[in-house]
Amino acid sequence: MTAVRTPTLAHPHTGLAWGLAAALAFSTLGIWGKLATQAGLSSFTTLGFRFGLVALVLLPFTGRLDPAMRVRMLGVGVLYALATTCFFGALDRISAGTTGLLLYLAPAFVVLLGWILGRRPGGAQLGAVVLAAAGLGLVVGLPGPEDHNLAGLLLGAGAGLFYAVYLMVSERWLSGAPALASTAHMALVAGVYFTGLSLLEGTMQMPGTSAQWVAVLGMAAIPTLIAVPALYSAVRHLGAARASLLGTLEPLFTVLLAFFILDEALRPGLLVGGVLILAGAVLSQRRPGSVAGS
Repeated sequence: MTAVRTPTLAHPHTGLAWGLAAALAFSTLGIWGKLATQAGLSSFTTLGFRFGLVALVLLPFTGRLDPAMRVRMLGVGVLYALATTCFFGALDRISAGTTGLLLYLAPAFVVLLGWILGRRPGGAQLGAVVLAAAGLGLVVGLPGPEDHNLAGLLLGAGAGLFYAVYLMVSERWLSGAPALASTAHMALVAGVYFTGLSLLEGTMQMPGTSAQWVAVLGMAAIPTLIAVPALYSAVRHLGAARASLLGTLEPLFTVLLAFFILDEALRPGLLVGGVLILAGAVLSQRRPGSVAGS
């Protein structure tokens, strides 16, 4: 047995700032998605334009990259596309709250997979996962009678698992890679993938109204062009586990934004759930110590 220590983090405060910025930017995704649907765009069409526009903007600025690194970036993009597919597949079968709850179990999957790979979690990390999961249950809602669709539950769990693997692989494969280049290649894969799905579905259309373009451009700019590079930077500075736990702030931010922008009501459990999520996020940022590994 040898002692395995998590690498020393040179700029944890920088990572914390990036993680919070990513969570806030990602939290607008549901807002833009609802606006796109109201404007008459299908999910796959919106996602295709979202990622395609980001790829067109960023790819000219990626510079020269090692071919092996480019392949790894594209591979990470495949994982992100699969996680997104599972998420939207679950949304078609079970409630949005339960889908979100399953997606944001990703930190638990990160901790579990890390444990399997030899990174035994500390008490603070396990406590952070429990607090975040309890808070998410109050914020996004617990499974109800309409959530008995097995395929939907499996797809929701698959979204959380694929997102966890995406974060862990990003930490391992993209260490030292430019965040914008990583985002560009992820967006390229996802853009081609979702455009293909919209063509197969027969819903592909060019945005033709100002409302449709606002929704598409807003989704491309804030929860993609800003959020994804911020997430890569957070993972680089904090590691996948700590960055993923900060991501549990996203549904809390989304509920607050929906209240201010869409005039949606705040449920009584939001305050308690928000406090638990915040406590989990704070606890997750404690430095991990030595762990046993093989």
